[in-house]
Amino acid sequence: MNSVHSEVEEISITDLVLKLKEWWRFLLYNWIYIAIAGVIGGGIGLIYANSQKPGYIAELNFALEDAQSQGGLGGYAGLASMVGVDLGGSGGGAFSGENLIEFMKSRAMIEKTLLSTIEGNSKSQTLANLYIDINQYRKSWEDDPKLKEVQFLPLSDRTKFTRSQDSILGKFYKDLIKNNLTIVKKDKKIGIISVIVNSGSETFSKAFAQTLVKKVSEFYIETKTKKSVDNLAILQYQTDSVRRALNSAFSGVASAVDLNPNPNLSRQVLRVPQQVRQVDIQANQAILTQLVTNLEIAKVSLRKETPLIQIIDNPILPLEVTRFGKLKGIILGGFIAGFIAVCILVMRKIFR
Repeated sequence: MNSVHSEVEEISITDLVLKLKEWWRFLLYNWIYIAIAGVIGGGIGLIYANSQKPGYIAELNFALEDAQSQGGLGGYAGLASMVGVDLGGSGGGAFSGENLIEFMKSRAMIEKTLLSTIEGNSKSQTLANLYIDINQYRKSWEDDPKLKEVQFLPLSDRTKFTRSQDSILGKFYKDLIKNNLTIVKKDKKIGIISVIVNSGSETFSKAFAQTLVKKVSEFYIETKTKKSVDNLAILQYQTDSVRRALNSAFSGVASAVDLNPNPNLSRQVLRVPQQVRQVDIQANQAILTQLVTNLEIAKVSLRKETPLIQIIDNPILPLEVTRFGKLKGIILGGFIAGFIAVCILVMRKIFR
């Protein structure tokens, strides 16, 4: 039985080798068709490579500053809390690590960036209008009256946008996230984040990367320091109020003395207004001293929380250029066309 099985296996392998040789001879016989297909495919690949516009890559690196720790403010914060003052310094978990990257990719931040104004060619325009120009969208909008006249003007009110404008911004957002924008952490062990923009315009790539980080930084700082800013405003208002009351008390003492410069010692009632003003002065002085201390602590706390984003590397002109190489187009096009020709020849032989 084993010898019979070996003979069958040997015959099967021999048949397979013979079959492969037969197919190889068949392809060699029809090499001219494969070569013609390869030349045509290479030509198509060359045309495709020439038609592709170069891409300009802008890379911006920044580090996120950890503002969660109070550092040397611990003692001050405890002192302030004793008198009911909250110095802020809320945690930034919502903006840490991967959360910050996803936040930077959010539609709100992308739209704010697109609607930002840049200066160039002696005129101001939004990044949204520049994106329309570099992608030549207006040619495809010529037959649509709703889109033909759409403009995103500088300092325009986002709340008054039309349905068409909202739709266009939504499309731009999806295109940018899919084709133009990459945001990654350079290393999981370090907090440096890279923003990479690849577009057909050197101006757009650089401006979009810088503006996106700027908008995120502004929103981030505003959110992180909102509580501290509110507390600072309250402390400043209270300090100013007490200072005005103290000045008024000093004026009251002076007025009382002027009205009765030589008081009759036998009539104590005449000294009451002056004594009341003295009590007000002492009380307001104590309150003002405490408020000024808390106000300075709040200012230090606010300074420690900002800035939160530190730029490490800005994109510098000229930017790195990427192109679909001609040689790559010829080789890739020729290979694909030759492979298709082989498949067609094989299928024709099988069906015959």
